[in-house]
Parts: sequence; C-alpha cells; structure tokens
Amino acid sequence: MTANGYIPERALMIYAHPDDIEFSVAGTAAKWAAHGCEVTYIVITDGNAGSHEDGMTREKIAAIRRKEQQTAAHIAGASQCIFLGYDDGILQPTLELRKNLVRQIRRYKPNVVICGDPNFYFSDTYINHPDHRAAALAALEAVFPAAEMPLAFPELAEEGLSPHKTNYVYISRAQDADCYIDISDTIETKITALKQHKSQIEDWDPAPRLKEWAEATGKKVGFKYAESFRRITLKPVAMDDKEDNQTQS
Repeated sequence: MTANGYIPERALMIYAHPDDIEFSVAGTAAKWAAHGCEVTYIVITDGNAGSHEDGMTREKIAAIRRKEQQTAAHIAGASQCIFLGYDDGILQPTLELRKNLVRQIRRYKPNVVICGDPNFYFSDTYINHPDHRAAALAALEAVFPAAEMPLAFPELAEEGLSPHKTNYVYISRAQDADCYIDISDTIETKITALKQHKSQIEDWDPAPRLKEWAEATGKKVGFKYAESFRRITLKPVAMDDKEDNQTQS
C-alpha cells in the first residue's frame, strides 16, 4: 500500500494493440510495479496491420511491434508480456477470445483487471477503435462471470486452471470515471515506455501530449498528473488505510 492508495498483489492489463497500454495506463502499471505488484500485460493483437512503410509485411511488423512492446513493458516494470497473436484491425469479441482471456485470468489470478472502455464514442469528435471496443468487451465478459464459474470452459481445468474471482475491474479513460491514480512519480516512465514504439510514433515526441492529458485528468482531483478509471468492485478487499473512493495517491 502507498500512503492512501490500494496496490494489488497481481494486476492483469488487457488491451488490443502494442502501445495501447503505454498510451493509456503505463503510469499506473509502473506505479504498481514499483510498489511490488506483479503486473502482467496481455496484448491481444500483434498490430500486424500497423504500418504504411513500402515493402513491409504483416509478419515483419508483428515481430517489430512485439519487440517494442516487450521493451516498453520491461521499462514499466511488468513481470511478463503475453501476446495472443490475433490479427490487427479485425478483432471480434468471440467466444474463442473470451476463453483465451479466461485462461489468462485463471493462470495469473489477478486482484485487478485493467481494460479499455467498450463504448462506441467518448465525445462528439472521437469514435472508439473497433479493436479497442472488442478487446474491452471480451475482457469484461471474461472477468465476469466466466472466469469464476467452474462449469464455464471446464476443459481449462485439464490445464490445471481453477476458477478465479477478480476483486476489481478498472476501465481506463471512461467517461464516468470515479477513480483517479496519481502518476506524478511515473509520468516520465510512461513517456519513456511509449517512446519504444518507434514503428508507430517515429520522430514524434509524445511527452507534451501525454503530460497535457495527464495534467487535465489530475486537475479534477488535485494531482499533478493522473490516470482515470471507472472502478467496478466484484469482491472487495480490506484496505490498510481509509481510502477516498474517488482518488488514489
């Protein structure tokens, strides 16, 4: 635990593409990892459509993006980075994907699952990426109720994977955010991690934009830099400190 905040023992971060975690929640990942949390990244697609370079192939860009993501995860302090190998741009929240995510939840037994928001739009100027929506919906459907139901995907028991009930789900950058995590001490780590995705950002310096977003979020609750979430409680755990339901520092 930090002075006021909850640090889980194990956290699973489930996102569609390499670099999604760095854009969204790497500040939280780095903070939790620095305080002893076992952070695991689940990257569903290889981002194998993410290039406009002449002569690039899907196989080559997938390998490049996996390497970039592994480096970024290491910088943030993640314990492992798991790639599920789905194709970029055509992700669907299928039963197969749900089963694969249930497998990861039962394997790593997280106290917290962090995922994106499955909503179609967040404002009048932005439509949520189809892969982001699919990844978020599949993650939520895997967390509840499938991962905790012994008769759901019983074949996973043959792999030695028993049902697991997650304590909390954190939905990142949700419109109805009610949980803000202070990342003032890890904003630079987040920036450095994102910079590893050179195939995507090229010569662009993400620092000003990431700080602008995090500062605007932090202002809502009095933090210099923050990341925001909608927190869903499935099985509450005892806190070492009295915690403000709206903020974590």
